[in-house]
Parts: sequence; C-alpha cells; structure tokens
Amino acid sequence: MLIAHVIREKGAAVHTLPAEATLEQAARRLLDKRVGALVVLNAHGAVVGVFSERDLVREIARRGAPALNAQVGSAMSREVITAHAEETIDECLARMTDRRVRHLPVVEDLNLVGIVSIGDLVKHRIAVVEAEAAAMQAYITAQ
Repeated sequence: MLIAHVIREKGAAVHTLPAEATLEQAARRLLDKRVGALVVLNAHGAVVGVFSERDLVREIARRGAPALNAQVGSAMSREVITAHAEETIDECLARMTDRRVRHLPVVEDLNLVGIVSIGDLVKHRIAVVEAEAAAMQAYITAQ
C-alpha cells in the first residue's frame, strides 16, 4: 500500500506553525489539535522543521519553565525526514525505524501534502495483514 492511500484515508490536514512561535504556543496547538507533532514552516511556506512532543519535553527538561518563551525554531528538529506519496508503507516504516522518528511530512515537488505518523502506518499495515490472513483462511476452508 502506498502513502498516497494513507493520506487519502486519513485526510491531508497538516497542522503547522511558524518557527517564530513560542514553545507555549506550540504546546497549546499540540493539545488543541490532539497531535504529536507540528510541521514548522518559514514565511514562504517551506518546511523548515518538525516540532514534536518529544522536542517540547526535552526543552523543558533542559531549561525549565522559561523554555516556554523560547521560539520553536530553537527547539525543533531541523533535519526533516520526509515521505513521498508514491512510496510504500514498508519503505516509510523502515525509514522511521532507522532514523528514529515518529512523523513524516509528505511532500510532492517541495509542497507539503500531508503527514503520516508511525501509528498511521502500523494501523494500515495491520489492516493489510488481517486482509491477507482472512483471504488465506477463506481459501483454505473452500478447499
């Protein structure tokens, strides 16, 4: 199954914020949107980072409450690992495991078209395995 299928099923909504936002604003957005990561965009709409719950916790642990006034740009993951719509779920799961990330912005021609989490991909992978098992069981019982 392709990432395009996952995006089509879950929707292409991506929650973003500017690098100039504060960590407090980012924390509120994470809570309000009930997501684990936000894509950080520059003034031109280009992806410049990903800010996750893990980044927030790390900064608060380092600096305490004053970290909430820091800009997201100082705490986000700058090396953005992305996916493309025509990649397979297995390719992306392998990349996420190798790079130890839980969210992949999906880009096409440098445009942000969606985001997938490891949970999204595992959910779809399990659905495929269950469908294969059901088909195998139906085949066996038909014999």
